Amino acid sequence: MKKILVPIDFSKTSEYASKVAARIAKKTNATVYLIHLIELPKGVIDMAASSKFSIPESMLYLRKIREKVLRFKENLFSEDINVEYFIKLNNPYEGIQKYADKINADIIIMGSKGHSELEEMIIGSNTEKVVRNSKRPVIVVKKDSKKFKLKNLVFASNFKEENKEVFGKFVDFAKTFDSKIHLLKVNTPAHFQATSETKKNVKEFITDFNLPRHKINVYSDISVEKGILNFSEDINADLIALSTHGRSGLAHLFTGSVTKNLSKNALKPMFTIKV
Repeated sequence: MKKILVPIDFSKTSEYASKVAARIAKKTNATVYLIHLIELPKGVIDMAASSKFSIPESMLYLRKIREKVLRFKENLFSEDINVEYFIKLNNPYEGIQKYADKINADIIIMGSKGHSELEEMIIGSNTEKVVRNSKRPVIVVKKDSKKFKLKNLVFASNFKEENKEVFGKFVDFAKTFDSKIHLLKVNTPAHFQATSETKKNVKEFITDFNLPRHKINVYSDISVEKGILNFSEDINADLIALSTHGRSGLAHLFTGSVTKNLSKNALKPMFTIKV
């Protein structure tokens, strides 16, 4: 892992994402690229062309933003971490994708509120759009992980063939940090499968992979999302990994409702990769 892209808007959640990025960068010797995107009013192509902005006012505004980015950088990153920054006039979602491609980022780390209704966090939000469409892994951070580490990672899945490519990328990530992978299948009353059959399916799923330390877990709960959350709490997981489909919603794991509820309630960092 060489390049980490972190979109920032100076909010607390973008600070939390930056702290996670700093810890990962220190471990991997990666460069962190901070990007602050300024979305212009609809119909305005250039600040100077708008009647609301004069050239001196535009330059002053951009200078203040630059000073704010530099303070953000100094406050969140130590001198031994290589940090670059961009300030761009762009729609946030489009800008994140564009500059991820430009620098060929290995991963995107973003903050997200997730404190109340689902709409506040993912419906139509830039975070949701990036997660749903990014061809790169995305880590979504919702709280300040002061002792963030990557010792215990949960990969929750139905372990079907379509998730093998995603799993391969996740395994590469886990190996970088010498993490233990907890392979998780949640059993529910509505969709019950015998433990022996589940473990057989998971073993077949991982046959083609050279896994680091790992454990197969079958966990019973009243719903898949509750099972993922409760299991992650039980083992004090550092991160939850899910696959996402571009066609619908954040981390569409088993049904749409599963990950909507999970995304709303989970405060642990979530690692998502598009199927």
